[in-house]
Amino acid sequence: MAKKKAKMIKVTWLKSAIGYSLRQKNTVRALGLRRLGQTIEHEDTPVIRGMIHKVSHLVKIEE
Repeated sequence: MAKKKAKMIKVTWLKSAIGYSLRQKNTVRALGLRRLGQTIEHEDTPVIRGMIHKVSHLVKIEE
């Protein structure tokens, strides 16, 4: 049985979380973003998609 390669998505933090709720700030941190302009890659899972959806106004997504 061959393993499938997981689809990856790139998440870039574009807008500061200052002035937004603590939950949104924590979600950005939980995605692994530490500073503005940083880009990270995650597997495309429903959990990650849900987190991105909650802070979609602060990040940019590339598939």
